[in-house]
Amino acid sequence: MKKQILITATALGASAAPAFAHISPAEHGSLMAGLSHPLFGADHVLAMIAVGLWAAQIGGRSLWTVPAAFIAIMALGFALAVAGAPLPFVEPAILASVVVLGLVVAMAARLDGTAAAVVAVFALFHGHAHGGELGTAGAWSFAAGFMTATALLHIAGVSLGVGLARFSGRDIFARILGAATAVAGAALIFG
Repeated sequence: MKKQILITATALGASAAPAFAHISPAEHGSLMAGLSHPLFGADHVLAMIAVGLWAAQIGGRSLWTVPAAFIAIMALGFALAVAGAPLPFVEPAILASVVVLGLVVAMAARLDGTAAAVVAVFALFHGHAHGGELGTAGAWSFAAGFMTATALLHIAGVSLGVGLARFSGRDIFARILGAATAVAGAALIFG
């Protein structure tokens, strides 16, 4: 049963499509547009799950503080974009987040005290990108949607990390997923 869950989770993670990152708020509503936005962009899916995997590797309070820091600072980045505050290098920073977060998971970096700060830096750029892509969506309902989707991706990463560690008794599978995430991030950069 555990092997079936692992295979299913891996297949679902590998099937994330980078297309369709934006649905029309006029057709589906601002909440649904925000909810779908992070779920259909490979860069967002990979980074959010990596945050959860890393939090699971660190364990303890990091299980919730690392994802919570990401969501809080992502909301700040969104607010800055909606207010018109510029932020340079948004897209390169988002792509770098996939590589860096993949690498910290691959290395099982135990940055207990600073992991939340590391993810917060990247979260600012992710949030700013969401605000920059708001379009005709209502800001607050769009924000509620993408923050919910982000939290769900973090929960999936934490659950996957905890489950993989229990399944194997160590985090080798999470480390392999981290390495694969870093490689996928590099492919997004150079592809």
